[in-house]
Amino acid sequence: MEYFVCDDTVVVRIKRGEEVLSELEKLCEKLKITAATVEGIGAADKITVGLYSVEKKEYFKKTFEGDFEITSLLGNITTKDKKPYLHLHINFADSELKTFGGHLNECKICATAEIFIKSLPCKLKRFHDEETGLNLFLPKA
Repeated sequence: MEYFVCDDTVVVRIKRGEEVLSELEKLCEKLKITAATVEGIGAADKITVGLYSVEKKEYFKKTFEGDFEITSLLGNITTKDKKPYLHLHINFADSELKTFGGHLNECKICATAEIFIKSLPCKLKRFHDEETGLNLFLPKA
């Protein structure tokens, strides 16, 4: 991973063979990012996404392997238990241009990923919500 800071935005390039979530978590710890938005594009060869069932309070995951174009990577960064918490969703297309998407659980880059992390001038924390089973963020500084 390579990056540089440009005002309130961290410009990131994730390299071939690297995993998006683990690289971004390390970067957030290093730069002490506590609140940010994330957007990106790229190419991957292994992506695991999930769909959350509120009724069952669990994620149903599916792994895709092959050549994929990441058409949209969106989400946010907050904190939970004083650690970075990444909440990312991804849309990606296969060789027939069929698109898939969901909550991102894993994404291994096969060429490159170009990601922008825009820091927010606050701290956002998450808490576990018993009703939904999700880790929700508090929309206040």
